[in-house]
Amino acid sequence: MDNKLCLLLFLAPLLCHRGQTQLQTSCPHKCQCFTSVQILCSDVRMSALPRNTSRQVKDFIVIESDISYLFSRTLEDSPQLTKLVFLSNALQSIHTQAFEHLTELQELEISGNPLLKHLYLGTFSKQRNLTKLMLNFNRFETVLPGMFDSLKQLETLQMKGNVISDLPAFLFLNLHNLRVLDLSQNMLEDVKRETFSGLSRLEILRMNSNLISNLTSDMFHNMSQLTELHFEDNTISELADNIFFVLTKLKVLNLRGNRLTVFSDKVFGFEETDLKELNLKGNRLTELSSLSSLTSLSDLFLSSNQLSELPEDIFRNVTALENLDLSENQLTVLPEMIFHDLCGIKSIHLHKNHLSKVGSKLFQDQYLLQQLYLSDNQLETLPEGFLDAFVIQHTVRLHGNPWKCDCHMAYLHDWVLTNSRNVEMLDRVLCVSPVHLSRRAVVSVHEDQLVCPVSEGATADLRGCSLQAAGDTVTVSCKVDGCSPVTVKVKFQGGDGSVKEHILKNEHQCSNEATIEIPIQ
Repeated sequence: MDNKLCLLLFLAPLLCHRGQTQLQTSCPHKCQCFTSVQILCSDVRMSALPRNTSRQVKDFIVIESDISYLFSRTLEDSPQLTKLVFLSNALQSIHTQAFEHLTELQELEISGNPLLKHLYLGTFSKQRNLTKLMLNFNRFETVLPGMFDSLKQLETLQMKGNVISDLPAFLFLNLHNLRVLDLSQNMLEDVKRETFSGLSRLEILRMNSNLISNLTSDMFHNMSQLTELHFEDNTISELADNIFFVLTKLKVLNLRGNRLTVFSDKVFGFEETDLKELNLKGNRLTELSSLSSLTSLSDLFLSSNQLSELPEDIFRNVTALENLDLSENQLTVLPEMIFHDLCGIKSIHLHKNHLSKVGSKLFQDQYLLQQLYLSDNQLETLPEGFLDAFVIQHTVRLHGNPWKCDCHMAYLHDWVLTNSRNVEMLDRVLCVSPVHLSRRAVVSVHEDQLVCPVSEGATADLRGCSLQAAGDTVTVSCKVDGCSPVTVKVKFQGGDGSVKEHILKNEHQCSNEATIEIPIQ
């Protein structure tokens, strides 16, 4: 990552004081003291913590040093610390009594130490005031039972980016105030229900990027206050009915990057939920069987699946939906009334599907739509009035379709010219046919060029013709839906009944205006 970006954001409150005079009188060697309570030490040659730290210091941050060990008395001179951070150092071992004197500590981070594989039982036994503990991107393989038993005030626990493959039973039993649990990017294969016993007030659970292959409803026992559940990038292939039954306050469910082939709202087991965000991106979905209980849903992500069709009533009760992503699927057609009830929808992403035709009323009720992506489909034209329902500023993507620039393109051509500021990547909205307009930007084509060939045996509608006589010449001007080559025959019948025929061949011009000058003889 973006570890360096996070680091800059993390240090922003300190670095903003660079212009101020540093407190050199009490600042340890190789460190910077931007305020009387904050110290930052960062030196790749520093192999031990400074011993002359002021008793006023509350925040102590160590970054990118060569410190390999924290001994039992390393921090005994700083019992007043409330925040201690070790980020991207060379730590290999931490003594079980290294933090024994830091009883006021509220935030502790030990992250980015690839040589740190173990923590000993009792390491955090004196940190009864700790509310945030971050142990990310180390090399922890196991977590000992009872490791966190003393941290009864803990609200945030992060252990992402390690190589943890198993969690002991009752590991979080005493963490009654826990709000955030992040176990992403580990190697968890199974999670026992006992692991999460006691988390009655847990609000956020993140277990993404692991190898969890199945879930059971027992796993969520005593977690009725859960509001966010993250299982991104695992190998979950099936969700049993009622599995999230107890999660009545769940707001966010993220199942992105798993192996689900079917999803139904029956996983919640009750009539309606308060779920706001459902992320199913990057699964193997071929079917959505029901979403009718998701009446509070505002964000639904279904991109990068294998959906080829959707029921017309799939969103019937999902009337609060604001953002819908159906991109990168295999949709070939959409029921014309599928979005009928989504009157508050703000964005619909349909790009990278196989849509070849859309109904004229598909978006007739989506007045508030701000973003519509139809790019990279198989659309040749759009029906009359298709994009006219939107009443506020909107963004449309139309590129990557095989637009057919003929007489059926008139509506879209006029709409694009009128709303060019609303079309992203307008220069990539190209004609694919007819051949003489291929690769031309739609906006560069003149309306007179949008014509259709007259098929053999068809009769052109010449009701728009006009005649003008000047001397011995009659000019016939007709607006026809026709594209050259075309042959025009004009027959004159004389008073004696004889018929004379005049033939005009227009072999190269492609226009919907044809002017014929015929001398009267």
